[in-house]
Parts: sequence; C-alpha cells; structure tokens
Amino acid sequence: MQTNETPRYDASVNTTGCCPRFNPEGWDGQELHFKDKRFLKATTHSVMHVPVNMGSVFSRVNRHIDDAGASDTDRFIVLSRDISPWSSEHLFSVSRTVPGEEMTTLSGDFMTKVFEGPYSQARQWHEEMRQIARDRKSEPGDVYFFYTTCPKCAKVYGKNYVVGVAATS
Repeated sequence: MQTNETPRYDASVNTTGCCPRFNPEGWDGQELHFKDKRFLKATTHSVMHVPVNMGSVFSRVNRHIDDAGASDTDRFIVLSRDISPWSSEHLFSVSRTVPGEEMTTLSGDFMTKVFEGPYSQARQWHEEMRQIARDRKSEPGDVYFFYTTCPKCAKVYGKNYVVGVAATS
C-alpha cells in the first residue's frame, strides 16, 4: 500500500440508509504506512468502556465532514480506541481541514486484521492485535478498531466486522 492509503472502502451496498454493508475483501493482513495522514479527532463518553454518546458525536462529525467537502470516500476509515473506561478517541480520515473540529495527523506503520463477532470480544481482539505485533518482532503500540457498522446495521446485515489496526513501529 502506498503511504497514507487504506484499502478501498466499498459503500455501494447500503440497504439500511445508515451504514453501508462492509466488504472485508482487501482489509485483512494489510500493512498501512501513514506520514502526517490527516484525521479529524473526536471523543465520546463511556461508562466502563460502553459508549453513551457515540451516535450524536458521529452524526455531528459526519455532518461537518460533509459540509466541508472533506470526505475521504474511497479510503474512509475511523480509528477508535478507548483512552480510559470513561472516554474513547475517534480519528476520522479526511481529505482536508474541517472547520470547527479538532484536527490531527498520524504517522507510522500499522497492520490490520479483520474480526467478525460481537463487540464484547474487543478485549480479546485487542490482545490478539498486540500479539500479532509481537510476532512480527515489533513492540506493540496503539491499537485502534475500525467499527465498520453500528449495532443496528450489523444486526440487519447479519455480520459485525471490526478491523483491528495496530501500530508496529
């Protein structure tokens, strides 16, 4: 993969009007290389790692991204990680600065793994991502998850794909 690219995000099938059906093809086992890749940074509140305002935050952020014409449509990814039992950080890939939102960049090497199953397995997936990094002779860094669909859409589609993204540098 070229620097600052992610696998293609196929949003062509969207029967729910909410989240597109995620096509995991090309996402598993990828090596991503970011150099000052632009992201919009947002935080959500949680109660013991269970998000409580994710819907409203994601709606606001997506509206602002659309209003700014900053959607990274074919290379879309949202990297999420818990920063405490009470809050999570979300990095939305964008093509340009989004007014009124906090912007950041990300640099480094990352690897991916596609998981399928209930969100309750996130702790196991986190440890698996750290082990994969160790198996590659790399000290595991931050582990993010790309939650490809909301719980309601995952139920409709019958699959809940989550992409693990671990820093390996």
